[in-house]
Amino acid sequence: MEADKGKKLALNIVSGKVEHKGFGAGSIDLNNMSSVIIDGDEAYLDMGAMHAKSKVEKGIKFSTNKEDVPNGRKCWIVWVAVDRNEQGEKYYAGVTACEMLVDPEARKGWKILADHVNKMDYALKRRIILEGLSDAEKAALKRCLIEQGPDIWENSGEVLKQALA
Repeated sequence: MEADKGKKLALNIVSGKVEHKGFGAGSIDLNNMSSVIIDGDEAYLDMGAMHAKSKVEKGIKFSTNKEDVPNGRKCWIVWVAVDRNEQGEKYYAGVTACEMLVDPEARKGWKILADHVNKMDYALKRRIILEGLSDAEKAALKRCLIEQGPDIWENSGEVLKQALA
């Protein structure tokens, strides 16, 4: 069967709850998903994390065994989903943090890919999960979110604001 030349192929994430009704049906729009890297007391937007190619992940061979990275430094990928409220204003709807260790000198790292995928899904489902972040890391994330969109921060819910207080 020849592919329809008029349709552009794209990766679709299809929910098991949605009945697939053809090309692109049931796909989740990741256009409102961003990734923030927290590295020490610095937090910055790095869309490369969407494909495991953020600045801190490049050139790193990841293991699921923490003991493989004894000199690793802790970094976080924070998945941030933006949505619109009833008034049509953007707000940070889902924010979830995933831990990883990186040792650039040894080119080794640790992360649990399933956790990263699940946390991305939770952000899309409008959850706030920031367990494990230190006060300094929370402050860095809050600064980054405010810098990226002061109005988006203002429109965001109290659950997020309290989690980052």
